[in-house]
Order: sequence, then structure tokens, then C-alpha cells
Amino acid sequence: MTAAPLALIAEITHRCPLHCVYCSNPLQLAAAKSELQTDEWCRVFSEAARLGMLHLHLTGGEPAARADLEELVSAARSEGLYTNLITSGLGVSRERLKRLVAAGLDHVQISFQDSEAERGEWIAGAKSHAHKVELASWVRELRSAFTANLVVHRQNLDHLEQMIRFLEGLQPDRIEIAHTQYYGWALKNREKLMPTATQVENALRLVNEAQARTKGRIRIDSVLPDHYARFPKACMGGWGQKMILINPSGKALPCHAAEVIPGLVFDNVREKSLSWIWSQSGAFQKFRGEKWMQTPCHSCERRTEDFGGCRCQAFLLTGDPKATDPVCTLSPKHEMVVKEISRVPAESFAPQTSEPIWVYRSNPDRFVSTLQIRR
Repeated sequence: MTAAPLALIAEITHRCPLHCVYCSNPLQLAAAKSELQTDEWCRVFSEAARLGMLHLHLTGGEPAARADLEELVSAARSEGLYTNLITSGLGVSRERLKRLVAAGLDHVQISFQDSEAERGEWIAGAKSHAHKVELASWVRELRSAFTANLVVHRQNLDHLEQMIRFLEGLQPDRIEIAHTQYYGWALKNREKLMPTATQVENALRLVNEAQARTKGRIRIDSVLPDHYARFPKACMGGWGQKMILINPSGKALPCHAAEVIPGLVFDNVREKSLSWIWSQSGAFQKFRGEKWMQTPCHSCERRTEDFGGCRCQAFLLTGDPKATDPVCTLSPKHEMVVKEISRVPAESFAPQTSEPIWVYRSNPDRFVSTLQIRR
């Protein structure tokens, strides 16, 4: 029997003032009119607590776009859930942050695109950097737990040390250095985002140095990008193993990208309870256990550690969601990843140039916004 999930990831909206080129949201974003209402989210939080969940991650899009965010935080606190707000910072004023903390917010995670405004806003597609820095100071002032998140890729890894030291200066409890994962909008921009092997090797060295430098003061977490790892990660802790993601319209998913896999039916919390979804939903059971595994996964000693890798990545690369994740060196299709890496160009780009032409994350009312930034 599968143990109770540990965390609920609540994508309470897909609305967002940023247009990040690596956003993990799906290409078809949920419109505001389809979002779960306040009472529906409160019921979901109650069901999550009864199911045994401990953590609630309020995310989006930008969760601050919801006018009822304080009410949602209060409802989560009343259910005993440890609540983490994952935010771009836009929409969170100093006074609103005070209200959120008073309502029971435990943790704030602020996303940063770079250490300098021009480069960061080139990636985000919107002015935001100065407010993020200001918000970080307010979080420290209110003594909330604080994580600074930095997504890294070919366009910013050449100045990783500068970025880490910038984040250190914000005095977070934790720094998360997240290599871009190639689904959603990042898949659209993979050609411009995939790092070189030299950049990855240098990043490993710089992170190790930073971890030693900040030991006992700031925790720094970083994970090797899938394409350069020897073995895949247990994506989201394993399919249907540790968490449930609810999208803005109420669909329950095992991970952010699960909807890319054809033929799966994702139940909605408007129609089914979280408990039923966790224990009986066909989508959550599809890749649990080992029966679905192909060679070499079904006999690999790592099968209970990485569960064959990411099902979405396997599908996107091979067309078969049951395939061993090709990033694994044991995969019979690993050569696909080797060839993909070999095509990564050495150069990156500067924000003041007219290149590259990104596919920026669009708002829910538009499908794709292709913009060219000129300074």
C-alpha cells in the first residue's frame, strides 16, 4: 500500500506578471474563470490534512494574483499545514506580507533570474528585480523562513559565482540552485537554455565552494541537470509516491508536466476527494510500483531509488512514457541525450543584443508570445 503523500502543491492560478522563458507551467494555461474558488481550495486543504499531508506549497503562476491569498493561508494554518509561498514577489507589498505572516504563512520562496536587473528581466520578460530584493529585506524583517531560488542555464551559468554571492547577501536560510528542466516553456527554449559540459563542471565546483563557505549559516541545495547526470533523479520523489499537484482548475496531477503524456485521465477535486484520487485514480497508479517497467529498469538495483527516472521526460524524448529515462547511461536510448548535448553551442548571449528570440511564457488569455528584447 502506498504511504500517505507528504505535500500538496497548489497551483492556485496560472496568472503571472512574469513571462519566464523556462517556466514549468503547461503551454495551455488555465484561464482565471476556471480557477477553483476560495471555498473549494479550503476544502482541498482540509482533505490534505486528513490524508496526512504536512506541507502546502502555494504556487502558480503568481499566487499573489489571487485576492484571497490571505484567506487561503489562514485556512491552511487552521488545518495545521506548514505553508510555503512560492512567489516572484510582484503583488506582495510590505503590508500584504505582514498580513500573510499574521495569517500563518511559515515560509517564503522568492525566485530570482539573475543577480543583475537587466539580465534577470531579459529572462523574466518583465521588470521585477528591484522589488524582489526589497521583498527579501521585508521577509528577513518579519523573521519568516526564507528560500532564495535561482534557475540556472546556459545564459547565466558563466557568472554563477556572482549570482550566489548576491543571494548570500540577501541572508536567506536556504539557497536553491535549480537547473532548468526541459518541459513546459523551457522545452520551447531548450536550444538557447541547455548548458555546456564545461559550464556544468564549473557550476559543480562553485556550488561546492559556496556550500563550504556558508556551512552553518545558509543551506545551499543544487541538483545536477538531468542531461549531464549518470543516472536520472526520482522525479518528484517518484510518480504518485510523495505528493499531489492540483492545477488552477482542480485537476490532480502526479507532477507539473504529467499532462504531456497522452491517454491519461486526471481526476478533478471538484468531483473526487483527495483520498480517492491518491488511492484509486488510474493516473496516479499508472507508474507506481515496478510492473510497468521495461528493460533495464525492472531488474536494476536502482529501481526503488529513481523509479526509472522522469516519465514525462521519457515520453518527450522517446515517445514512450514507459521507456527508461534516456538520461540514464543504462538506457538503450541514451545516445539520444548524448547527441542532444553534442549539439549545444558554446556561446551564450548578452541582454543588450537582439538575440536570442525567446518564446516567452504567455498569459492565460494568449497561447504564445514570441518577443524580441532590444536595448
